[in-house]
Amino acid sequence: MPKALIIGAGDGLSASLARLLSREGYAVALAARNIAKLDALVAETGAAAHACDAASESDIAALFDAEGDAEVVVYNPSFRTRGPFTDLVPADVQRALQVCAFGAFLAAQQAARRMVPRGSGTILLTGASAGVKGYAQSAPFAMGKFALRGLAQSMARELHPQGVHVAHVVIDGGIRSARRAETGADTLLDPDAIAQTYLELIRQHRSCWSWEIEVRPWVERF
Repeated sequence: MPKALIIGAGDGLSASLARLLSREGYAVALAARNIAKLDALVAETGAAAHACDAASESDIAALFDAEGDAEVVVYNPSFRTRGPFTDLVPADVQRALQVCAFGAFLAAQQAARRMVPRGSGTILLTGASAGVKGYAQSAPFAMGKFALRGLAQSMARELHPQGVHVAHVVIDGGIRSARRAETGADTLLDPDAIAQTYLELIRQHRSCWSWEIEVRPWVERF
């Protein structure tokens, strides 16, 4: 049974991914700082849960010691702090960079060290609109997501010829959730539909691997 590791698991996109991959025959492992919130998802999918701070080198190393043979690794964590540029708190900016970009590097490096020798595997990095366009009063998030995008592109160019598929997914729009209601027909991204796109990336033939794909609602401006 192939294994999939989802880092930054919660009740949104990562939950949809866990359900879909479980139905598709993957043994799923979930990592989050607070695993108590994953109890229902674990019961539903049979997933393993690991407490992990994505920006901690030791936590990520321990996670991959436990789940390092995963064929699919998804990095989903984000940290956002907003406000006027002159008022931003440096510690919050640092945390945004650590979670959005440095944690992705840590996880991707651990995954690549295991995938490259066997010549197979998929690493998917969850991006955002902020990774391709910086918004006012959102500099830290843009910094982190721009760095994540650069990491993905560099990794893809190096690792694709070694058999490891790396892809960056730009989530360009709001994701529907219990906390975020629709304002019309399909005006928000359906997390189950995003998960299906991730599965299609996982299944891409290597003769046409994508390193990046954007997903957005049909009414989203771009």
